[in-house]
Amino acid sequence: MGDMLIWLLLFFIVVAILVMVIFQLISLTDLEFDYINPYETASRINKVVLPEFITQGVLCFLYLVTGHWAMSLYCIPYLYYNVNLYMQRRHLIDVTEIFNMLSWEKKQRIFKLAHIIILLVISLFWVIYSALEDDELNL
Repeated sequence: MGDMLIWLLLFFIVVAILVMVIFQLISLTDLEFDYINPYETASRINKVVLPEFITQGVLCFLYLVTGHWAMSLYCIPYLYYNVNLYMQRRHLIDVTEIFNMLSWEKKQRIFKLAHIIILLVISLFWVIYSALEDDELNL
């Protein structure tokens, strides 16, 4: 029962990261189609970037602490990329350069989205597997 609850917690953390990345991608798309102005887009995305980085770090740490080594190893490149962006101070979007960097920012979020979707599918598999395993043990 404990393993299923751990996987369920980790699954919801992955969903939270997924929502943050999708929000950023939608904001960039709205800017591309001129629904919102650059200042509003930059402020929306910059509010979500640091919580996304922290949540990803917590997720990787929880995978490590709970003994899910393969999942932790899968999260390390994404975490390294986020830490590298933060250390180089390129994690925030500049209002004056947002149109020049729009395609790069969208590609970056799409790659993050693909990584998180793979992580979500794997986490969902392990949630279902651990639930069935617990049910099998209770019979």
